Amino acid sequence: MNKEEIMKILPHRDDMLLIDEVELVDGVAHGKKKIVGDEFFLNGHFPGEPVVPGVILCEILAQSVCVCLSEGLKGDTLPFFTGLDKVKFKNPVKPGDVFETECKITREYKPFYFASGKGYVNGKLAISAEFSFAIVDKE
Repeated sequence: MNKEEIMKILPHRDDMLLIDEVELVDGVAHGKKKIVGDEFFLNGHFPGEPVVPGVILCEILAQSVCVCLSEGLKGDTLPFFTGLDKVKFKNPVKPGDVFETECKITREYKPFYFASGKGYVNGKLAISAEFSFAIVDKE
């Protein structure tokens, strides 16, 4: 799936659509984000040694796993984080890196969904996390 196809599922736009491409294989979302260096979240984090903030890595994982719910995410709903657990940062993600995700839904109790995810750079683990979110109707 490319960005245009992802935008049919996710409500994120402009600078907050953080996933470049994603493929769903056997219930596992495999996403990619190329960190080019001019992203808004690198400004000031850190001068002279830019590193992708951990919260952005968590958001990329969440956006990646949402393609598993393409049927549940419609134009009148929004996905909201409800929790992050067991988040471990192993290696920094920097400009020039291709951040690759592997995420899956582990259980659901609608409207809540529980997921696990990992992010890698060159096959090396950068982050692992368990998280939850809810699909809610727009007001």
